[in-house]
Amino acid sequence: MIAETVCSAVAAAGLGIAAVTAFRRRFLTATRIAAYALIPLGLVMTGVVQWAADTAFSPVAWAGFGVLGGAWLLFTTTRAVERRRGRKGGAAAAAAPHDPVAAQASAPALGPASRTTGKARTKPQATSRGDASDDFSDIEAILKKHGI
Repeated sequence: MIAETVCSAVAAAGLGIAAVTAFRRRFLTATRIAAYALIPLGLVMTGVVQWAADTAFSPVAWAGFGVLGGAWLLFTTTRAVERRRGRKGGAAAAAAPHDPVAAQASAPALGPASRTTGKARTKPQATSRGDASDDFSDIEAILKKHGI
């Protein structure tokens, strides 16, 4: 009941400020102030304020927030342990062995010039400054592919 009264008083004060602003011929600002002032009144009329007040003073609601916090804590703890172990432990890891990502998985996105067969590609060593352009041929191919 007090929350509804406070929200109604805030709305009335905001509408009063909007009226003074409109009297000063600043209609756009007055309209914006009136819109902000009507929000608390609308929340009171829809019952959101009563629901929020009932939730804030309800021990069952706070216990529910505690249970949700505990569940979140359990999820984050298991994620941290899983990352620390490297995902090697557990029944799911025993059922399906951990396969690394295939070397050619991202090759289609890079284009045909940079595809490899799984072996490490060796680049020729640049012996002078003139050979440095060979090192950037892959980058140039990607830029040309995208029209840059």
